[in-house]
Amino acid sequence: MARILLGVSGGIAAYKAVELVRLATGAGHSVRVVQTEAAERFVGRATFEGITGAPVLVDEFEPDPVRGAYPGDPAPDHSPISHLELVRRADVYAIAPASANTLAKLAAGIADNLLTAAALASEAPLVIAPAMNDRMWSHPATRANVETLRARGATILPPGTGALASRGEWGAGRLAEPPEILAAIEEALRAGPFAPRSLDGLRLLVTAGGTREPIDPVRFVGNRSSGRMGFAVAEEAARRGAEVMVVAANVSLARAEGIRYVDVETAAELRDAVREAFPAVDAVVMAAAVADFRPAEPVAEKIEKAGREGLTVELEPTVDVIAELAAERSAGQLLVGFAAEHGDAAVDRARAKLERKGLDAVVVNDVSRADIGFDVPENEVTIITAAGEQQVPRASKEDVAAAILEAIERLRAEHVHAGGAGPA
Repeated sequence: MARILLGVSGGIAAYKAVELVRLATGAGHSVRVVQTEAAERFVGRATFEGITGAPVLVDEFEPDPVRGAYPGDPAPDHSPISHLELVRRADVYAIAPASANTLAKLAAGIADNLLTAAALASEAPLVIAPAMNDRMWSHPATRANVETLRARGATILPPGTGALASRGEWGAGRLAEPPEILAAIEEALRAGPFAPRSLDGLRLLVTAGGTREPIDPVRFVGNRSSGRMGFAVAEEAARRGAEVMVVAANVSLARAEGIRYVDVETAAELRDAVREAFPAVDAVVMAAAVADFRPAEPVAEKIEKAGREGLTVELEPTVDVIAELAAERSAGQLLVGFAAEHGDAAVDRARAKLERKGLDAVVVNDVSRADIGFDVPENEVTIITAAGEQQVPRASKEDVAAAILEAIERLRAEHVHAGGAGPA
């Protein structure tokens, strides 16, 4: 689901924004709210905070207690300019209601409050739902401002016709109904942003799932990986603008539009698919659980149980795919590995893996816990890079994927600054 930043400007229709937030959170979206000072005269912060579970901001200079994070997100491990971080993370920025004054400021690029400053800093799709008196709505200045914003790519929901705030008045100016506004927000998300996204131009290869190494045609050596984590990384990367290919090892999850999928079964098949794609990509996230061993001599026909007292299977090691990639990569290619570890020394073992294999990052999780990791919707990881460790508290795999991709964005920036060199 999406991160929605909602701007609420002053006007009696602000009460409808409460229902919009309720519908959006009920649909699974994470919502943060920014208000103008005038909006607070109609609906207080506490109302929005109670529904979203997140602080509401009004002033550009007030600190955000969660440093720009949305509900369900891990908070940044530093102290960014909080309202800019709030904007950067947003998938869509909706302003409802948008007063005539706010429309004028948006059209002119004026950023004299938090709501309008956020609009100027935002690269996300912009959805605007105006609400005002009918004479203000029909004024040539307002109409010109609306057309200016529409020409820049904003989605405008024209106000409806009906009873207005002033007693006895009737006309065009009523805020669109909350279900209509939410539908427009979700359509804007599907259509994609009108401004560059953080991973535009990145070619990303993701592996997901778990390999199966045959003993005979019906039995195999495998693991419990469902592919949820890898698919979440792929979908979040595509949402951020990346061109994504997924090598899926025995994954039965739904496939997202716009992502290329290659299905494989064994470690050897995964290796071949990854090696073929590797020269043309900028980054690899190896989230698949690739078997370390396989039966040395798989049997072509089903092994019959009848008359057997036992079965001995000799195993041989598989190829370390990510180590091969590290040895062959070009300058600037990023490699992110996963480490399913067990127990107290998990992070130490993962850091040794980072250094031994020459990776840019290792994402480690403790598989001794039944509530995270394999085949469950949540995870809790530590992202290890040469610069240090970032702990991502237990969250949905979609939110963990966002944290992983934010780490990749930082690594990309570091590589560009360093001239494209990989780790020593």
